[in-house]
Amino acid sequence: MLILLIGPLIGSVLKPAGAADKLTDLYLSSRCVELFGEDLTETLLREFEEQNPDLRIILLSGDSSSQTRADILIFDEGDFHDLAVDNALVSLEDYIDYETGELYAIPLVSFMDLLFYNIDLLKAAGFDRPPKTRDEFLNYAKTVSGSNTGAAGAAMGLSLLDRQAPSRDIFSWIWAAGGDFWQAEDRPVINSRPIIADISFLGSLYREGVLASMSFYITGEQRLEEFAQGKIAMMIASTSAIPALREKMGDDAFSITTIPDSGSAGKYGVGISSLYTGISADCVYPDEAWKFLEFLAKRSPFLCEELKAVPGIVSDFYYGDYFKDDPFYSKARDIFDSSQIVYGFSGKAEEFERAVLEEIRIFFETGRTAQETAAAIQQRWDAFFYHYDQN
Repeated sequence: MLILLIGPLIGSVLKPAGAADKLTDLYLSSRCVELFGEDLTETLLREFEEQNPDLRIILLSGDSSSQTRADILIFDEGDFHDLAVDNALVSLEDYIDYETGELYAIPLVSFMDLLFYNIDLLKAAGFDRPPKTRDEFLNYAKTVSGSNTGAAGAAMGLSLLDRQAPSRDIFSWIWAAGGDFWQAEDRPVINSRPIIADISFLGSLYREGVLASMSFYITGEQRLEEFAQGKIAMMIASTSAIPALREKMGDDAFSITTIPDSGSAGKYGVGISSLYTGISADCVYPDEAWKFLEFLAKRSPFLCEELKAVPGIVSDFYYGDYFKDDPFYSKARDIFDSSQIVYGFSGKAEEFERAVLEEIRIFFETGRTAQETAAAIQQRWDAFFYHYDQN
């Protein structure tokens, strides 16, 4: 539910704070540069300090994977798991009027996963449009893989090092077919007939040999580089990849579309991945740090513009200028507008997603059935969820 918070946030009431007697230093996680870029980060810091001359934001250097010593944290979905489990974030209930549970992070910009396809590779295989159904997807992928281009028909990046892998390459297929893990009241459920069929389909991609090799050793970022080099015809990726791919490939080399569904009556669903900000539990000046969080939240439209985020700000029906008359961003936004948002395990222990990757690998590489695989995942989920809920 965090994705829906930006609108109410803008009108929130600050916690009272006395006037500062001296310059207060706040340390900002170095991940800010990794996720926003150096120029954008410097612009934000300069603007904030001009508005708040009593506060100084110091950008930490060093290993961007570490949040050590930072007062203000900038992080993505993958980091959210660890920070939440380690109780590393300050509750924001004193700063935001939020009635559904406790809030620990503010989403600043949001992205979604879509099917990316290489136009020339599909044309060379005899296809003048992207696949709309799973049967078409499998046929397209088999045809490309069997051609003399040397390209793979499809690809997954399921490395355990890639924290986005489960939602991008596995869950997104389930969500596109109308699946939802959270339809039961008391726990997440994957052991259902429709989702078992989804798992079976993914197994057919692997066993038919249409996927690029080394699926469990390659990350999504590495797959994107292969896609940019023309080695992959179709893959699922975040809309955050669009600017870099346009720069590398040009606007006419690839396009985006919905992830093919199963033909069921379920409404097309998309999972949202966001970039967040929060206050470290070790922060000595949380009230002052909150001022920077509120500043970032108000600058979300600017962040969306700079990062070309789609859908961007999902709670505010925000349409920046970059959506207008641009074939990529307008199409992506149209897809989002006709979809429903579904939820994975953002902010929860990574064991839920690790269980999926580990059991899916066994399913792909052995004779185990999709039903047995779903049951194995469900058993692990139930154990994790009971432990997580009790703590």
